[in-house]
Parts: sequence; structure tokens; C-alpha cells
Amino acid sequence: MSKAAIEMPPKGGFNFDLCKRNEMLAAKGLKQPSFLKTGTTIVGLIFKDGVILGADTRATAGPIVADKNCEKIHYMAPNIYCCGAGTAADTEAVTDMVSSQLKLHRYHTGRESRVVTALSLLKSHLFSYQGHVSAALVLGGVDVTGPHLHTIYPHGSTDTLPFATMGSGSLAAMAVFESKYREGLSRYEGIKLVAEAISSGIFNDLGSGSNVDICVITQGNQEYLRNHLLPNPRTYISEQGYSFSKKTGYYLHFLLVLGKKMSS
Repeated sequence: MSKAAIEMPPKGGFNFDLCKRNEMLAAKGLKQPSFLKTGTTIVGLIFKDGVILGADTRATAGPIVADKNCEKIHYMAPNIYCCGAGTAADTEAVTDMVSSQLKLHRYHTGRESRVVTALSLLKSHLFSYQGHVSAALVLGGVDVTGPHLHTIYPHGSTDTLPFATMGSGSLAAMAVFESKYREGLSRYEGIKLVAEAISSGIFNDLGSGSNVDICVITQGNQEYLRNHLLPNPRTYISEQGYSFSKKTGYYLHFLLVLGKKMSS
């Protein structure tokens, strides 16, 4: 290599200095943070008149079901919604931030938000954090160019598909889509297929559960079907209620701590 080539200023592009730093720290024995295992089933499909999104409603904190009926379909714009899988705080923060940016853009331009605008804002934000923002998203909407469905991975990569699934229950849901999806589905057929795909995740993935939420987006209209299906309701509730002594709580806490130490 010539001296002139060496003295040339570096070209623009990706910077992987932090990756080299992390490798150096790991070689010196620094323990890197482990990933968090999360559970969710989110799906979306394009039907004859627009887009249908679906999600389960179970939120987990490790082995604990933290919320049995949480909302995983987030509002982005009047014509755009987004399903979130991963860390709940990250999906909420990212979608709320982009939703506010889309609203400011609508105020400034006076025009309807484009789905590709939301896609670009989401993917650029996630890419800048190199996957450390744990948000896997299914973005769907209808604008002046028609219906659109995209998946966005935590590292910022995206796909554009006629049907999509994400989350720990995505394989079970994808099996339903790949066997039954076809072009030109009616609204009723699309909702039924999305509900079946989410139910498949609920009954085949421990991290997914509770109810089925569905959002139907068409040109000029949106319908959020909250708790559209209740596939596994609680069938037995004690009339006497529950009462535990303090000793029981201490014992359960001891078992939980012991289990964490054994797994680490």
C-alpha cells in the first residue's frame, strides 16, 4: 500500500469501534449482560381491503405471568398500528416516540401519515442501538398507496411480506399462515385466520397466553377488536377466596431464590 493511500482520510460508513471494544472487554474477563427471554405471539396479514394485525395478551417477567391482559397492538397514526414483541418498556417507548413524530409531521404537512415513514423512523432508531433496544415489531397500515405490512427486527433489519409473525410463538402462528393463507381474503376470513394463528401461539408457546386482540385497518377506517377471543378463561374460582400465612410467602421466596442460584 502506498504512502498516499495511507494518509487519505477514512471514508464514511459504518463504525464498528464499539464492537471491537466489547471484544476486548470480553477477552479481559468482563461478563457481558445476557439476553432476556421474552414471550409473545404477534401476527399480521394483508387481506382484500387492507391489513389485519393480531396479538396475544400475556406479559411475562421470567417465569411469572405479570399481566394476563396487556395491550400489544400500539397506535401509531389513525391509519397505522404496530404490534410489539420483546421488552414491554422498549416496545412502548419506541412506538410512542415514533407516533409523536408522525403526529408532528401531520400537523406540519396537513397530509396523512405514510406507512413507509413510520417504517423508516422505527428501523433507523433500532439500528442506531444495534439491537440493545429489544423491540421486534409488526407494522401495518393503509395509506394513499394501499395496504402495507412490514416486520422490523431489533437490529433494524426489515421485511415486507403479505403475512408475517414474530415473537416466541411465531413458529406455531406461521404454520397456520403457511397452510391457510391465500390472496384476496375477505374481512371475515382474515379475522378468523389471524385469530387462529394467535390461538396457535397461545396454546403451543408458554410465553404466550390469555386472549386474542385484533386490529382491522382499511382505507379511512380502523377497528380495534379488544379481547376478540377468550380461548382459555379461568373455569374455577374458589368462593372462599385465598388466604396464605406469612410462612408460606417466605417459603415461596426461598424456593425462587434457590432456583435462580441453581440456574446461574
